[in-house]
Amino acid sequence: MISGNQIVPGVTVSIDGKIYRIESAVKVTMAKGVPFIKTKLKNLMTEELIEKNFTLSQSLQDVVLTERQLEYLYLEGKDYLFLDIGNLEQILVPATVVTDKVNFLKEGLSIKAMFYGDSIFSIELPQFLELMVVKTEPSHNAVSSSNATKTAILETGAKVEVPLFVESGDIIKIDVHINEYIQRV
Repeated sequence: MISGNQIVPGVTVSIDGKIYRIESAVKVTMAKGVPFIKTKLKNLMTEELIEKNFTLSQSLQDVVLTERQLEYLYLEGKDYLFLDIGNLEQILVPATVVTDKVNFLKEGLSIKAMFYGDSIFSIELPQFLELMVVKTEPSHNAVSSSNATKTAILETGAKVEVPLFVESGDIIKIDVHINEYIQRV
């Protein structure tokens, strides 16, 4: 348990059965009234940001998450099968945890996963991936434009805007956090 005056960014807490990471915490004092801590919390399951206030004496349940390295194997039914690199156990990860990151999953990809006990709460892809372009669509921009782009479909099924010189079969580097083309490899 931690008290309200121990709330700092980066701490993980449990509120109403949900796991949140504190993104920001500011102590607010007023001329009249009780001081409080104004926080922004990120739900680790849904990645939703909420704001919540806590009194300095209020107690919160702190949570210790463990980080483990997983390697993506394949889709099994509606869930995704990963291999825990540390203990070689196979772990089924629900689609609700994978969310839109599925667009960049490829066999053998190593990711970070956050666990609370045996429950997985989130996965984190590497920021940059090198993926093959399997198909490009015609440009929608005027060819005379200096920054003309076209849509490319990658080996994982993801779609990303690429420069006109990128063709099928090219390997490109993608920033998966913002879904943007970086360079041709």
